[in-house]
Amino acid sequence: MPPEQLHAMAEHHGDQQAYVVVGIGSMTFTEWDDEASRLAHALVAAGVAPDDRVAIHLEPSNALRWVVTYAAVHRAGAVAVPMNPQLTTPELERMLTHCGAAAAVTEEALVSRYPQGRPGVVVVVPEANGTPTGDRAGPGAVGVAWSDFLSDDAGYFQVPRDPGDLADIMYTSGTTGNPKAVAVRHDNYSLIPFRKPRWNGGGWLHASPPYTFAGLAFVYTPLKLGLRALYQPRFDAERWFDVVESERPGSVFLVPAMAALLLDQPRFTTADLSSVELCSVGSAPLAPFVLERLQERMPSALVSNNYGMTEAGSVYCIMPPGEAVRRPGSVGQPLPPAEVVCVDADGRPVEDGEVGEVRLRIPGRPREYFGDPEATARTWVDGWLVTGDLGKVDEDGYLYIVGRSKDVIIRGGNNIHPTDVENAIATHPDVREVAVVGVPHPVLGEDLAAFVVLRPGHEATPDDLQEHTLAILARYKVPRQWYLVETLPRNATGKVLKQELRDGLSGPGSGPAE
Repeated sequence: MPPEQLHAMAEHHGDQQAYVVVGIGSMTFTEWDDEASRLAHALVAAGVAPDDRVAIHLEPSNALRWVVTYAAVHRAGAVAVPMNPQLTTPELERMLTHCGAAAAVTEEALVSRYPQGRPGVVVVVPEANGTPTGDRAGPGAVGVAWSDFLSDDAGYFQVPRDPGDLADIMYTSGTTGNPKAVAVRHDNYSLIPFRKPRWNGGGWLHASPPYTFAGLAFVYTPLKLGLRALYQPRFDAERWFDVVESERPGSVFLVPAMAALLLDQPRFTTADLSSVELCSVGSAPLAPFVLERLQERMPSALVSNNYGMTEAGSVYCIMPPGEAVRRPGSVGQPLPPAEVVCVDADGRPVEDGEVGEVRLRIPGRPREYFGDPEATARTWVDGWLVTGDLGKVDEDGYLYIVGRSKDVIIRGGNNIHPTDVENAIATHPDVREVAVVGVPHPVLGEDLAAFVVLRPGHEATPDDLQEHTLAILARYKVPRQWYLVETLPRNATGKVLKQELRDGLSGPGSGPAE
């Protein structure tokens, strides 16, 4: 393994603030480093061996102990398994069994969900507000308190590991079906390698849960760039503006739902955003007009809708400064050595500008599904990740995502990409966000239904929205069923759960506008 960035930062910049959880607390590099070593020593002493899996099952508000645990698991030579704190008991038991967890670090409010006798070691962390936690027995599980479990030895050490050894098992927050377990190895863990310790005093603000692919990237990425991590455990638009104005971060990360909430705030037009040099929006496609408004408010910043996924690992697309507005809908160019290609149904590359299935790769660094060779063989073909996304690449190598292959709507023989329709509807001034799905139709095969969340205080009707969209798109692309809803269902990464929308079509709504 390469030198560890956290320990190097502690040696050179130990007193600097390393990680801040907004409204809760912070820690320096030295505090982070020492606590991680104490936990790593304790895990080894408790019998956690190299390659053993350790579940990290904490609320986002407990992010300080979350990142300490993450570093400690790797120092102990074990494999980190981030888990969503919203998991039910059956879901948790299924994942613990699947990954074969030897230990778990959780908190008092969650420990009662653990099954009898599994895993063998359960460390119970105090709640984020500092409430003391003693030894706690839940139905079928006994937890030992964090303070009692930690070793007194804060000396740095690292159990030897090879580059190809497992580092993490990431359960995807997929939009359909049971989550899959993506195996992450040390040699395909991060695009940013170890760097000579440096410090510039800046910050990177984000609000993605640490158990997600986007959130996990912010454990080490800021410190590799000499930055503080500024984490908002529960996104609040008003608080976000407060943090940007007080902490002056140079970089911010948002998901599209967060960006939409910011645009709705009166402070969006008045807040001081001049410190932001990079505004990265990821996890889902972003309506072009939202990106344009962000760019208008941060004219000197690089604003882009990035593209990546857990299975792809460190395959990212990035947008050079100024290109996002000139290429509406693009998610940028693949960052070398990553490659991207769009292929037809037979796996052959399509021409520039034609829609095909997106495939990604970094030569020699593929990932796989843990314990599932059949799913791995279907998803990684000849070294390429079969994403299931549909997109196109222009003549300059810029990628555009138009939807999911399973979401393509075939209406009377015409292929319709929901993202195109959603982007058109989203330009209506009363619309905050929208999702379009296909619904069965006895004659056409499929028809379109649009679920629309209006901006607060706005009162557009389905007829208004339909008329607006007819002025932009061909009639066959315009939904005939419109539902005004208060929110769209989302997973932990902010992606809309379209199957839930389809399943709920028999529920209340504003009904179809034929």
